[in-house]
Amino acid sequence: MAVSLPSSSPLPASLPSNLLTRSRLLSPLSHALQLKRSFSLRSSSLRVGAFAADSSSAVGSELSTELDAVSRFSEIVPDTVVFDDFERFPPTAATVSSSLLLGICSLPDTKFRSAIETALADSECYEQDDPNDRLSCFCDKALVNVGADLARLVPGRVSTEVDARLAFDAHGIVRKVHRLLRLYYELEVPSERLLFKIPSTWQGIEAAKLLESEGIQTHLTFVYSFPQAAAAAQAGASVIQIFVGRIRDWSRNHTGDPELDAICRKGEDPGLELVAKAYNYIHKYGHKSKLMVAAIRNKQDIFSLLGVDYMIAPLKILQSLKESITYPDEKYSFVRKLSPSSAMPYNFSQEELVNWDQASFSSAMGPASKELLAAGLEGYANQTKRVEELFGKIWPPPNV
Repeated sequence: MAVSLPSSSPLPASLPSNLLTRSRLLSPLSHALQLKRSFSLRSSSLRVGAFAADSSSAVGSELSTELDAVSRFSEIVPDTVVFDDFERFPPTAATVSSSLLLGICSLPDTKFRSAIETALADSECYEQDDPNDRLSCFCDKALVNVGADLARLVPGRVSTEVDARLAFDAHGIVRKVHRLLRLYYELEVPSERLLFKIPSTWQGIEAAKLLESEGIQTHLTFVYSFPQAAAAAQAGASVIQIFVGRIRDWSRNHTGDPELDAICRKGEDPGLELVAKAYNYIHKYGHKSKLMVAAIRNKQDIFSLLGVDYMIAPLKILQSLKESITYPDEKYSFVRKLSPSSAMPYNFSQEELVNWDQASFSSAMGPASKELLAAGLEGYANQTKRVEELFGKIWPPPNV
């Protein structure tokens, strides 16, 4: 899921090998299972390679597929649905979210369901007098129980979604993460196996800064503009996630965003350009953040971003890459586009090199990022409300 380097000593697997996860703003069952973030792509026929050494590097003649080739430059993250894809594209990290909980509840038989039933039987939640507090407690317990199960399935990190309704409450986000982390500790999942997925509002970025200062790893999502990416990097976020396709889609149907309009006038793709700019900023100025790319629409997006830390790709694209054979005389077709060395000569304006504060951040965000961020927050909040409504209907669970 997003963003994590595999753990050197993964916990033993205890979940079915044919079960994957996915958290997106689609129908609950289709995102039922999503494993993303910090995951390498591995199988018996392919293996994720290390990043290439420099921008002129090319894949070796021993590689046989396009998937092998691109995996030498970036970690390829399978953006997958369920069941049969585990053997083809086994993930090494995962994301647990409200949409995942909805998907699990819709499945007739899965070990994840017992994690939810255990949460609904928890005495700490049961004793809450306020119904809202009780449902919030159930949701937190369910997220962590499922996350702990996932941590036993994957060797990398598990990213846990933070309630999007807290997106404009920095202290509320910090309190929620502390609570989730405490619950994980009770299940013996250490903090190095965890990321916490926070929306990239100004308050979310401030919360990430506080959490990172405590050694808690954060994953800032819904990044649609350079001010968001730069502020997230300055905050020390472990992972920054940019949605390439959504930015492109917005720019094709709208005008009036200065940042995107300037890119389009140069004949460049605004989504790809934002990723390149954010990557160069991170590496030119020595920030620790890793960059994750989501909403990839086609293979050309992947070829254009070789070298970015993580790419979340749909299974259809991964299958096409896996089925496309490369020959020795094509070894220079795959060239690293993004690298720390190539970031050095990139020029930023003085306006882009400010130390971001709330006022400069708010004024610099254009209509595209504001609109896309609002849509993402609304979708996540609605999923959380649906989980609470569902838990309210099925609580108490059977045999309790």
